[in-house]
Amino acid sequence: MKIKDLISFIEEKFPLSLQESYDNSGLIVGSPHLEITNVLICLDSIEEVVDEAIDSNCNLIISHHPIIFTGIKRINGNTHIERTIIKAIKNDIAIYAIHTNLDNIIGGVNTKICDRLGLINQQILLPKENLLRKLTVYVPEDHANQVRNSLFDAGAGSIGNYKNCSFSSIGEGTFLPLNNSNPTIGLHGKKEKVTEVKIEVVFLKNMYQKVISCMKDAHPYEEPAYQIYKLDNLVNQYGSGMYGELKKPVQIDKFISSLNETMNANFIKHTKLVKDYVKTVSVCGGSGSFLINQAKTVGADVFISSDFKYHEFFLAEDDIVLIDVGHYESENYTKNLIYDILVNNFSKF
Repeated sequence: MKIKDLISFIEEKFPLSLQESYDNSGLIVGSPHLEITNVLICLDSIEEVVDEAIDSNCNLIISHHPIIFTGIKRINGNTHIERTIIKAIKNDIAIYAIHTNLDNIIGGVNTKICDRLGLINQQILLPKENLLRKLTVYVPEDHANQVRNSLFDAGAGSIGNYKNCSFSSIGEGTFLPLNNSNPTIGLHGKKEKVTEVKIEVVFLKNMYQKVISCMKDAHPYEEPAYQIYKLDNLVNQYGSGMYGELKKPVQIDKFISSLNETMNANFIKHTKLVKDYVKTVSVCGGSGSFLINQAKTVGADVFISSDFKYHEFFLAEDDIVLIDVGHYESENYTKNLIYDILVNNFSKF
């Protein structure tokens, strides 16, 4: 298997369009055309991890955090980032990062945390905006099903737990073929009227090229008439953080004590225990302080994350218990998640 084959699967399941603007997920070092020997999974692709990859005959490292976040002006080995890149290139080791696109999706990092905590009724804490597009296309009536099914096959028409969703209406289309045209219907220089179906479907913006390509391939006209609209609708399957419920309320002190084992955390910081029992739990792997108010909005009793600054603890306002388990501890089980994705979908691993 080549690296590009694995990347294609990963990015179809966890699209790069879901990553935050500051992020740098994707193939960072190496050629996508390399044949994979073995894969090493880690949180941070530092120098020691490249050494481990060399010793383990792994020519692909899949890390959660990107080794490069911002631009690098020179690579001369003065920083751990530069040394890691140099060592990886010298040893033909590729480095791939799957970061906030793995955070911002059901089935990703925060789902893993929720599952470890035993939460039910899991939902995205802050659904994402600006992910949806709507395609409107006009098709001759006898080709409508063909075009509609092609759009569905491309992934358009999925809304929440439903697929193959569309809306159709019938109207009259007019056109006049010019001399250089090759009309499916009608003659040069003669105005035509055709009964057409207006098909409307929604799709994720990362599917744009595939959806438009499939629509054009299935459409009988050489110049299909269509429009793309940007939608402001929130998408509940994608976004930051998650929350859910314990099967039954647990005393707050017992809940916090259990986190030491559940999250493999040796040290936990938290605000005043203003709740006697915990029922609704919100989580965010990594740095999640930007979600404090959202956690309070959904009525969470506690919010588990990391990297809270001193003044951010005051935002609890005695409405919620903020729990900082540590950045590494909140994402440690991401390695297991990536491992499961590989071995459950590829028999070669």
